[in-house]
Amino acid sequence: MAVREVKLCLLGEAAVGKSSIVQRFVKDQFRPALESTIGASFMTKRVEVDGKHYAFQIWDTAGQEKYRALAPMYYRGSAAAIVVYDITREQTFRAVKEWVSELRKNAAQDIVLAIAGNKCDLEDLREVPYKDVQDYAQQKNAIFIETSALTAVNVPDLFIKIAHQLPPEDMLTSRMNTSSIKLNDTNQKRKCCGGPSRNEMGSRSGIL
Repeated sequence: MAVREVKLCLLGEAAVGKSSIVQRFVKDQFRPALESTIGASFMTKRVEVDGKHYAFQIWDTAGQEKYRALAPMYYRGSAAAIVVYDITREQTFRAVKEWVSELRKNAAQDIVLAIAGNKCDLEDLREVPYKDVQDYAQQKNAIFIETSALTAVNVPDLFIKIAHQLPPEDMLTSRMNTSSIKLNDTNQKRKCCGGPSRNEMGSRSGIL
């Protein structure tokens, strides 16, 4: 079976939910108190999108400032990058702009860029307007979607959209021993709105 291998990295401030998004996508699980990522963690997931097979090789980078210098090791050579912010913390969106600027300067020119506003189940605590990020993403030619790792809203859709935006490439044969799921794009993107009013991240200090 022809499988396209896709190296993908997640970037963003600490405690925005990067690891939780990965856990939800790969294992369909949510753990309220994940340990902080040290350096980076790696997971894989094989998916089918519109009859094509992709093996996502996901690098989840640490958000603490002391690990920032390591980030280029992961985003250089990546086919896609997801920059994550927390919709309830405006400063985390400011950090998105820094990451996008860095990626545009140093990453591959054809890298697929996605911006994910996580914790959209906490609508009553929102600090980052949806329209502001939507306009910014359009300016930067980036995918934009709001997600909730807690409720699973839009998490699979995020990766589907990335697969659709990948530049043409010969499909590679892979024997990666990863789980397989079948996704489709029949559902329209849902704008996340008020879900359960609870802290998605549990103990925020322990989650990236």
